[in-house]
Amino acid sequence: MKTFGGLRIAVAVLAIIYILIPLIVVIPASFTSANYPSFPADGFSLQWYTKILERPEFLEAFLNSAKFAALAAIFSVIFGTLAALGIAKYEIPGKPYITALLTSPLSVPQLVLGIALLMYFTPMMLAGTSTGFLIAHIVICIPYVMRLVLTGLSGFDYNLERAAAILGANPLTVFLKVTLPLIGSAAISGGLFAFLTSFDNVTVSLFMVSPEMRTLPIEIFSQMQDAYNPIVASVSSVVIFISVLLIIILEKIQGVGKVFGGSHHTNG
Repeated sequence: MKTFGGLRIAVAVLAIIYILIPLIVVIPASFTSANYPSFPADGFSLQWYTKILERPEFLEAFLNSAKFAALAAIFSVIFGTLAALGIAKYEIPGKPYITALLTSPLSVPQLVLGIALLMYFTPMMLAGTSTGFLIAHIVICIPYVMRLVLTGLSGFDYNLERAAAILGANPLTVFLKVTLPLIGSAAISGGLFAFLTSFDNVTVSLFMVSPEMRTLPIEIFSQMQDAYNPIVASVSSVVIFISVLLIIILEKIQGVGKVFGGSHHTNG
């Protein structure tokens, strides 16, 4: 039994190291003082971080990523929360199928999703537009919000809503005064994860962007195709730092594991 436990820990450690290898290479390489990528870093310098400010294409791409991620997070919280409330509270015909459909972007490969969205948006003149890009990101973000809100609703006492209604509160007041405060942390956590998902997305974005509209992951990808230099590592490190910060905040508020392992029950 002890041998099996030790083997399991060893496999887990190897898996963590394998996942962290890209970070172990990219972050130290961003601090090199050389004019070429090197690992281990050749000396220590912050010059590649200061040079980001001299590259308007990175700054513009960063602002684009932040703008679309914020909008995708806001709309995902609205639609994801409403969908989760509908699924958890009401007996809807075909509920399992509706839930599976709304959360399908979690299981469908993003390459397939990107191709499908491009084929769907092209006849509608949305491909390569800001609107199409935003809709695509909302589609991939909603499942994360739904997961977290459904988890938040799993321990929800619906008698509180019934008591408020009996005391004369209208449905909007019940939602604002009773329901929303109890699921607020789950919705905020879903919004943070939606922001992170949209901000870092590459695969679906590749099918939706136009030459005039670049996001930061797409700009990094394009720069690496032309010529890899340490400034790409510094920009990538900034993305990593932002992602780690958001994950820490998310873990404090709700717990990252609930995004992928949450469960829910319905209001029978």
